[in-house]
Amino acid sequence: MSQKFDAEKLSVILGTIPLAGQEKEAVKMYVLKILKERYGIEEEDFVSAEFQLVPALKARSVGLDESLLGAYGHDDRVCGYTALRALIDAENSKRSCGVILFDREEIGSEGNAAAKANFYVLFLKKILKAQGCTDTSLGIDELFAKTNVISADVCPGVDPMFKDVHDVQNAAKLGYGVGLVRYTGSRGKSGASEAHAEFVAKVRKVLNEEKIAWQVATLGKVDRGGGGTVAKFLAEKGACVLDMGPALLGMHSPFELVSKADLFETYRAYRALLEKLE
Repeated sequence: MSQKFDAEKLSVILGTIPLAGQEKEAVKMYVLKILKERYGIEEEDFVSAEFQLVPALKARSVGLDESLLGAYGHDDRVCGYTALRALIDAENSKRSCGVILFDREEIGSEGNAAAKANFYVLFLKKILKAQGCTDTSLGIDELFAKTNVISADVCPGVDPMFKDVHDVQNAAKLGYGVGLVRYTGSRGKSGASEAHAEFVAKVRKVLNEEKIAWQVATLGKVDRGGGGTVAKFLAEKGACVLDMGPALLGMHSPFELVSKADLFETYRAYRALLEKLE
């Protein structure tokens, strides 16, 4: 991508109509006038505010059988939503459970709202202190050592047009259930995370007991791309972590595709694990 597209050349068209009576930067001034009237945004607000440009496409069903859901940003809104929905619907959980939504995963989890940050650790330490723990530094280490984590993230589905980038025998396919990604990493699996065999077996047991459709998934051939998730940052703290989520076609494109069946099985998997994983 970097060889074909220069970021500086990805310009955005916001308008072409000049502001009446304006001699200099007339088009710009009319665009600013619209932003002010519609959203209350001044030009100086661009210095401090966070603006995001996203494809102007609404989510829609795809296929003659309408079996797919197409939209931008399935990665990773579909996992964020299903995880939160599963937590809300979970009943009689055997352990304390929760869902953390991290920011900036796609740029390496940088910043104070990402998985490298300390905000959630501080929150857990406050809970330990409220429960009477006098040494929260030791207590948080013991807590993570007893914690199981599902890193809710999508995985690439086999694209028939580009099979050469997949380890086809171990790659996920659309319509075959939620994907379990035991190994992550890129280009020789740098920055990898690997789930413990015992933990993967515990997860499989729950999914099989609940008759949830699941499949083995990878992030591509060993030396052909791949990718990372937040899993390694939780694993570094001592938790058992496994990546899990539905397969996508066209990942990171303006219009990603996910199987509706896979999406529902993902919700079922997250809920079952929140309720039954010990």
